[in-house]
Amino acid sequence: MSLDPQQEKTPSDHDGASTAPFSNLPTTHSFLTGDALNVAAISGLRANHPDQSAYKLFTRTQLVFALCIAVIVCAALFIWPFATIIAINGATTLYFISAILFRVYLLVLGAHDNPAEAPPTGYDIASLPTITILLPLYHDAAALPSLARAINRLDYPAHKKDVKLLLEEDDPETIDEAKRLGLDRQFEIITIPSLAPRTKPKACNYGLYRARGDLIVIYDAEDLPERDQLLKAARAFDKGDQNLACVQARLNYYNPDDNWLTRLFTLEYSLWFDWLLPALSRLGAPIPLGGTSNFFRTRILTEIGGWDPYNVTEDADLGLRLARLGYRVDLINSTTFEEANCRTHNWIRQRSRWMKGYLQTWLVHMRRPYCILATTGLRGFLAVQLFVAGNIFSALINPIMWSLSLFWLIADPPLLSRLFPTPILQLNLFALFFGNFFFVAMMAIAPLKRGLGKLAIYGLTAPAYWLLTSVAAYKAVWQSVTRLHYWEKTDHIISRAAQQKREDALNDHFEQ
Repeated sequence: MSLDPQQEKTPSDHDGASTAPFSNLPTTHSFLTGDALNVAAISGLRANHPDQSAYKLFTRTQLVFALCIAVIVCAALFIWPFATIIAINGATTLYFISAILFRVYLLVLGAHDNPAEAPPTGYDIASLPTITILLPLYHDAAALPSLARAINRLDYPAHKKDVKLLLEEDDPETIDEAKRLGLDRQFEIITIPSLAPRTKPKACNYGLYRARGDLIVIYDAEDLPERDQLLKAARAFDKGDQNLACVQARLNYYNPDDNWLTRLFTLEYSLWFDWLLPALSRLGAPIPLGGTSNFFRTRILTEIGGWDPYNVTEDADLGLRLARLGYRVDLINSTTFEEANCRTHNWIRQRSRWMKGYLQTWLVHMRRPYCILATTGLRGFLAVQLFVAGNIFSALINPIMWSLSLFWLIADPPLLSRLFPTPILQLNLFALFFGNFFFVAMMAIAPLKRGLGKLAIYGLTAPAYWLLTSVAAYKAVWQSVTRLHYWEKTDHIISRAAQQKREDALNDHFEQ
């Protein structure tokens, strides 16, 4: 690891004043360096809490349990083939319907979410907490100008922004670009060793154990957070109790009109962050965090072992882990705007990584399901089964159910009719048509909270978008077997809007 000596910080630099109104944030941290930092960032969670690490997809207990289920199912298929297939079909259909009805419930709750919030005013600068800002980048030299400008424009005292550029040692292009722009004089550059696993959460752990802030936040390469976001996060923690471990800003896109894919991506994010996550928060259920703009109490994040470097959707995992340990996550009314993926292949790479991480996350937290049940209750437990697991399982099931239903409607083969009795197929059709109709409607309604009504008509094309999601889900399952910890890189600064923002940032930088 290399640090720019001009940017080296020590705990004595911290301005954590204890005066109101930001008085309930602690101000003690310890730094790690060298081998101790490598061990903590890569192996800390795995060594201290192996049951919470995605280093292995299945534990021995899970493998034994899966093997027992497989033996029972195979035996049943041999003895009662038709009855067993009918039971499997019925159970699958009931799960699909349950996942749909749970989302209907969440959407009803989300409709009552009112994100209006007054901007922070009247705060005492001396009492604001120091916030560590982590910027993990890999082959993202093009993103540096606009990202640096966005961070510098955040309405927060400069001496209370502890900004760390997390750059990989085998990425000289991004390192050289950061130095060319003079960012090594503004921010602290932490060079991440080329050690496995090569993931974003591993890089974030290097930043965590060098953080001097009471709060810590991640921003991705293409992020443009609203300028008062740090102030709103600090205020939320000041008003919250000590069980409030994280606040999540909302995410959306600044290039929704690039093409059909970006429009559907915008509709999906509007539904997710403006409706579904607020509903989970109202329920007190575990919240799968977004990969960016989530603020943590540094002390709590360190105590629970930081991010899991082996989980490729580390944000969702951390949201569930906090809930499992009795901590709370809230949302704040501030938006970080990102670049919507405008290329299909790039989108599938990104989505398959998310799906693979959701599968990892569910399997990790089902090693001890009673922990989720004990801390979040039955509603929280069901949320994990129907929302987190449902995110990938529904994508896997959806094309199969559509294919079988359409084949039955068109051909009505005798064998299929025996394997799928009329009541089950009718339930299947109900789930497909009602579920898809309802979610098409909600995709159309979702952007209205943001005044993006012009995108509503594209909600009618959502089934085609969900087909892409299913493609990504099957790729995720395959990679879970062949490349479990592989971090499939998403390309950034590929849209016209993002490239224009880069040019504007470069012009501002060199005019100063």
